Amino acid sequence: MARVLVIRAHPFDSTVSRSMKVLDAFLEEYKAVNPYDRIKDMNLYEVAIPEIDRDLLTAWKELSKGTLFDQLTSRQQEKVTLFNHYTDDFLSMDKIIIANPLWNMHVPARLKTWIDTVTVAGQTFRYTESGAVGLVPDKKLLHIQANGGVFEGRDPASQYIKGIFTFLGIEDISQLFVEGMDTYPDRADEIVAAAIEKAKELAKTF
Repeated sequence: MARVLVIRAHPFDSTVSRSMKVLDAFLEEYKAVNPYDRIKDMNLYEVAIPEIDRDLLTAWKELSKGTLFDQLTSRQQEKVTLFNHYTDDFLSMDKIIIANPLWNMHVPARLKTWIDTVTVAGQTFRYTESGAVGLVPDKKLLHIQANGGVFEGRDPASQYIKGIFTFLGIEDISQLFVEGMDTYPDRADEIVAAAIEKAKELAKTF
């Protein structure tokens, strides 16, 4: 029985969002194939995610100097606790599924903020004399992204997702692109339908 974390990085659901529509098709098939897996489905637009700001940076500096957690301000304590929650949640999972649109050639800001909470020195990667080493090699990742244009994985967003999780040590990374709907609007439904079929096939082996 695997623990699966689903990250939705879109404010709309599958009735509007193409990336969410493909994700939902994947999950329906995945649940049929893996009925006993434990799935946590989280929309980043419906939860609070702490940004790395002055409060967090100052709190981390104080903690590194030996300051007790209880001596931090209440605001700092709240942000550190929430940040650590997302880190621990990620570490407890076996499989990660991320679905997002391509916005202005990158991932949505909410997704970047969440990724910051799981890119943590000493927990998901560490520094060595020969360079950084990822600490979560046993996880699997699926990235689903909807693009209006056709980029075939060469856009900065998909390269960032693959690069950052490779940096964390994940080797088993799959990417599924739903792309070209704005380039070929007359084929948009056909493109989405084809991506849904690919998602269903991926679900059988992920």
